[in-house]
Amino acid sequence: MRSDEGDTRSAGSAGILRWSGIYFGAVFGVGFLLGPIRVLWLEPRLGERAAQLIEAPFMLLATVLAGRWVGGHLRSGYGACARLAIGALAAGLVLLADLGVGVGLRGMTMAEVFGGRDPVSGAVYYALVALMALAPWALARKGGTVGRGGKP
Repeated sequence: MRSDEGDTRSAGSAGILRWSGIYFGAVFGVGFLLGPIRVLWLEPRLGERAAQLIEAPFMLLATVLAGRWVGGHLRSGYGACARLAIGALAAGLVLLADLGVGVGLRGMTMAEVFGGRDPVSGAVYYALVALMALAPWALARKGGTVGRGGKP
């Protein structure tokens, strides 16, 4: 076994944390790139709800592609519980990052960050977070390829 190939049968805490971070980084990175476009360009022209709903399909695509990629890499070495844990941790990191951005950068309270969302676009947002939690498990079940011994 090469030094860059780990034991794919070990879904220990370190592997779960590593894959959660990778998955979170991929999805949050897309949101981080789209956020300024939404806030600075779309929201002033179309309003907050429309801007968020326009962004949602792009976030759905990012979630599905990242979830499929991560799930495919985990299929042979991680069981369903580990894949669900990876998705749940990554989704939790998204919620924590949104809280950090809302409180730290936008001066919002925790209640405003999570409870002050538009009813329509907020429901879509939380559905996307739920999908993010499930994608590595659900999409790994559909297939995918395993690369480099299950390591990124």
